[in-house]
Amino acid sequence: MALWGCSSRQSVAIEYPGNSSNRVVFAAEHLDSVLQTMGYDVLPALEGAPEGTKVIRLSMVSDSVGPKEGFTITTVNDTINVIGNDGSGVIYGCREVIDRVGFGGSLDSVPAEFTDAPEMVLRGACVGVQKPYLLPGRAVYEYPYTPDNFPWFYDKELWVKYLDMLVSNRMNSLYLWNGHPFASLVKLEDYPFAIEVDDETFKKNEEMYSFITNEADKRGIFVIQMFYNILLSKPFAEHYGLKTQDRNRPISPLLSDYTRKSVAAFIEKYPNVGLLVCLGEAMDTYEDDVVWFTETIIPGVKDGLAKLGRTDEPPLLLRAHDTDCKMVMDAALPIYKNLYTMHKYNGESLTTYEPRGPWTEIHRGLSSLGSVHISNVHILANLEPWRWSSPDFTQKAAQAMHDVHGANALHLYPQASYWDWPYSADSIPGGRELQLVRDSTWYEGWGRYAWNCRRDRNDEVKYWNRRFARTYGLSDDQGAAIREAFEESGEIAPKLLRRFGITEGNRQTLLLGMFMSQLVNPYKYTIYPGFYESCGPEGEKLIEFAEKEHKGIPHVGELPLDITSQCVVHGDKAVEAIERLQGNVKANKDEFDRLSNDMHCYRLFAYFFDNKVKAAREVLNYQWTKDLKYLDAAVPYLEKSLDYYRQLVERTKGTYLYANSMQTNMRRIPIAGDGGKNKTWEELYVHYQKELENFRNNIAMLKDKAAGKDSGADEVISPLSEADVTVSGPWKRVKLTEGAAVLANMPDARVRGLAPELDGLTAFQVNGDDQRKDGTKIDFTCQAPVRLLVGYFKDDQKKYAKAPKLETDASANEYGQAEPVLTNAIHLDKMPLANVHAYSFNPGSHSLLLPKGYTLVLGFTSDEIKPRNAALAGADEAMDWLFY
Repeated sequence: MALWGCSSRQSVAIEYPGNSSNRVVFAAEHLDSVLQTMGYDVLPALEGAPEGTKVIRLSMVSDSVGPKEGFTITTVNDTINVIGNDGSGVIYGCREVIDRVGFGGSLDSVPAEFTDAPEMVLRGACVGVQKPYLLPGRAVYEYPYTPDNFPWFYDKELWVKYLDMLVSNRMNSLYLWNGHPFASLVKLEDYPFAIEVDDETFKKNEEMYSFITNEADKRGIFVIQMFYNILLSKPFAEHYGLKTQDRNRPISPLLSDYTRKSVAAFIEKYPNVGLLVCLGEAMDTYEDDVVWFTETIIPGVKDGLAKLGRTDEPPLLLRAHDTDCKMVMDAALPIYKNLYTMHKYNGESLTTYEPRGPWTEIHRGLSSLGSVHISNVHILANLEPWRWSSPDFTQKAAQAMHDVHGANALHLYPQASYWDWPYSADSIPGGRELQLVRDSTWYEGWGRYAWNCRRDRNDEVKYWNRRFARTYGLSDDQGAAIREAFEESGEIAPKLLRRFGITEGNRQTLLLGMFMSQLVNPYKYTIYPGFYESCGPEGEKLIEFAEKEHKGIPHVGELPLDITSQCVVHGDKAVEAIERLQGNVKANKDEFDRLSNDMHCYRLFAYFFDNKVKAAREVLNYQWTKDLKYLDAAVPYLEKSLDYYRQLVERTKGTYLYANSMQTNMRRIPIAGDGGKNKTWEELYVHYQKELENFRNNIAMLKDKAAGKDSGADEVISPLSEADVTVSGPWKRVKLTEGAAVLANMPDARVRGLAPELDGLTAFQVNGDDQRKDGTKIDFTCQAPVRLLVGYFKDDQKKYAKAPKLETDASANEYGQAEPVLTNAIHLDKMPLANVHAYSFNPGSHSLLLPKGYTLVLGFTSDEIKPRNAALAGADEAMDWLFY
């Protein structure tokens, strides 16, 4: 078959065999469409092309031994031959022609001979079928596929635009993320009541899923459905009196049977769709993960294949998140060979192109298995919401994926607003801006370097200068200013988070700032283990830096004040570069103005953070010397910080709807995001004003005390009152005092110290051996709101239950229990210290299942609890109290 085109400028014909595959046909149609936008009026005809017509001939080699998706281009006279090693190779060969014409201006830019193939075998992006908030009556990740929840899911035109964007960036995989998609996509004969959508919606879902997968397939795109475990459909759970998800419940035959049949039905119905399995965040132990994967998930996949009469093993992808992936793989490979693995690149942020430490060792262990190992650029919590597209950083990160982690595939999240797909956080007159439009160069950069990360830097500078120039109607030299602005601003958020963050995860929204308490006492907020050791070069936290300064110990690696100073310079350079272009932009002026505003926001944030860190350093100097002059020195820095933040408020008010797209109680840093609150800079400004006010008042109090003017007595801490609760079951209750025995299996492990708040509460006497086997279940009824206090031992030995951790358990704040209310609050003989977490309950009957392992169940109270460090480990020297 042939497609002929002619114009006053040039004629072109696209030829391909009449019996071509759907991918070759798509390649021709795609090339036709794009060339027409470039001025080639391509019209169908079988013969009679004008003399001098350029011919682009598409074909596939037979019995190719070349790399998958590879291609060769040869030019002989007026004929350009695009020869793919497979159908996808023809598509990418056509993209090479398009890119050459786009960069060079005409088909004459296509080289005489060129061969290429991708370095990474999978190169894909994800779409979250999720929302910024929880649906009523549902837990995290529970979002049925319905027009009300996701109107965009049923927009075919939008899907075509997105899939074409993937093609243009040579991406070959699309991941759909959802907690439990099966109840929206398949019906089960044994559990007909499990379906979560009505018949009309189910039919729409069938139509759209088939449309998406068919459109993706002809573009050479592998669709992969992700799901969490163990999640149940809501009607299924209600039918059996279960919770949809409960991290601490054991695997049961019913849970296994339902999930196995869901997986099998999905495989049978959508045989060309892959599965990405997350063994969490609702399973208890690593041993459970192994059992679930090998005895439920894999058998479900095999059941579905058997119904199709297939004996092959299509790829099954396994996330390393919230599991011991190597342990699972060792158990699974003997029964299913075609397993891929996936692990987060820098956790849930982007922090470095020099990864190291324990998280790098996970990557290396998985990539050494010899299968496909996928590097997951995940969530990007520290980049929300401002534009980020640093070519230099992206290329170096892609190189690190290969050279440090051993990965050979890429999974890419949206640059920002994952939870609000398909829209960005920008406030745009008359509507919303699409992420795939706003962040086009984010996708382009990662796609470009997933294909080939070894491109020459000098050539890349030229490429991106022209790329940005074309977008904004600039000369290439002027386009360099856009690239410089992106590359300078692109260092700010990564550097600040890796040196000052509490976590790389969703729990923290960096670009809303941090409180002084979090800078001077970060441990109070539970620094995520492995974060500092893995997500950047070796260096020091601010609290470590201050201690070494005081003790005269040599410093090591990246230093906190050096980093903030560097970020100020980055911000200045980014703004200077973008300001050079004012008055020169001839295209996309509104988008340029938004980009310019983002560069100014980055600069203001860098100055805000720099001054706040300088203030925190002075406070830590006071901690070590008790000299009030350091607190006085901190005040001007904090005032300057607040002034920069005020300017940031003005820059973002009216231009951004929010900073963070996850707007639930899982967001804790810098402040809780319950109910969609505290998601804008304007909201945070009030809190930072109060922080400064409290600091001034506390300095005045210290000065009065030093001058003998303080007549107030030290604060008396009263015991919490007992709440009226009816507890079910044969529990033995004991009064919580020094000498009490709260572990039935360890009568000698008596309470030898406890916070005064806990004195006199009625605790539960628990059996640690039973807790390790079955967890701890408390059934009770209350007539008024209450809090159940639970002690988690500060030890990582396997016998102790793990404290709530939002990084690996999104339900870890379901009862408000994520952070301890009392740290170092109870000590048993021959046992580690324990922190106390409060689980809040409304009136009614409740059943709480705590994780397996030793825990202390310390009793019920209805009192408010003022969070503090009870300091049973010794004197509390932390300075965070100065800001309350």
